[in-house]
Amino acid sequence: MQTDYGQPLDGIFQYAYVVEDIGRAMAEQSDLLGVGPWFLTDPFTPTRARYRGKPTTLTVQLSFVFAGHVMIELIQQHDEAPSVMREIVDKRGYGFHHYGVNTSDFEASCARMQALGYEEAYFDVFDDVRVTYFDTTDRLPGMTEFVELSPGWEALQTAMWSATRGWHGKDPVRPFASLLGG
Repeated sequence: MQTDYGQPLDGIFQYAYVVEDIGRAMAEQSDLLGVGPWFLTDPFTPTRARYRGKPTTLTVQLSFVFAGHVMIELIQQHDEAPSVMREIVDKRGYGFHHYGVNTSDFEASCARMQALGYEEAYFDVFDDVRVTYFDTTDRLPGMTEFVELSPGWEALQTAMWSATRGWHGKDPVRPFASLLGG
């Protein structure tokens, strides 16, 4: 099976990077790599976030773009709260953070990682979508994120992917809310 935009289910759909300045990072990638348009969230504090099993109140801002069928995510943390983002930045600086995997069976994906000896590093729920990170940096250059693929999340991904097809530089940064009709 695959998503509506062509990525295989239960496979990598996203490469994510923690950046110091999300505006600058979007502009540099658009300029140097020709990717766009970006869909930028306002800064927000996830309401159900858990970092290493404990509640956390980090404030982040996210931006998404597609390069072909793969999503690039940029993440800027706006505070010093404990988080999986801060953890990687403190260890090795800004840059690659995680692989994103759309999963059709969230529980099975998490159980598989736990059976391999990995513990949940981060968990949150956005609307109807559960998200979890496993710290796979002992074997991979980043963490592994599982995103529960709901119909709503797949529709948002497909809308972002569709916007990149034939993009020629117009409106390089768009509000994420525009995907939601807002």
